[in-house]
Amino acid sequence: MTGMTHLPPPNSLERLFQSLALLDAIMSPEWEYRYYSFDSHWGPGETMGSMRNGSGDSLFALFNEHGCFLKGFSHEHQMDHLGGHAFYKNVPEDFAAAAVEPAFSPNDVTFCYWRRRNDGEWNDSGVELSKGDDPDGSAFLLLGLDGKPETYQAFACDYYEAEVPLDPVAAIFAHGRLTEDIVRALNPEISIESLQADIAEIGYGV
Repeated sequence: MTGMTHLPPPNSLERLFQSLALLDAIMSPEWEYRYYSFDSHWGPGETMGSMRNGSGDSLFALFNEHGCFLKGFSHEHQMDHLGGHAFYKNVPEDFAAAAVEPAFSPNDVTFCYWRRRNDGEWNDSGVELSKGDDPDGSAFLLLGLDGKPETYQAFACDYYEAEVPLDPVAAIFAHGRLTEDIVRALNPEISIESLQADIAEIGYGV
């Protein structure tokens, strides 16, 4: 089983990364302790979502006019007998630059997916995986991308060791208008004003 079975299409995944990045910005004013991030100004016509869990695992998703390129690395599933080229050999030209982007640590990869905006499903690298419930670590690393507010709530309660109410999480997942009440329900120590730089970078509400 791999994690791409529950991934939403590119447009929905992009909005989801924005929501997750904003939630983490609210929960953790200090960037280095955040799990999710999103850069709405990554490049001309490009945005980028990422995840780092502090344990050596990472996830990068590049969005452009063609769709989404996503690659991940699980340090517990390293495949030393395979070079990065094995995962990228079938990547279409639309995402070729992302496959060699230094910021994405292209040599650190245990799974790679992509989906054009008119595709009916996600595509994978075709690398032959070992048997097991999660042979490449994707099921674990992509668990938070199922689009369910309850999933983030459970994660944040554990990761940030805090009580996280569901309603404000759901409001941000729905890309509703961000209010002071929503922000303070999640973290009473910050305000919308203090989040302005993060909101601009994430592009939430744009």
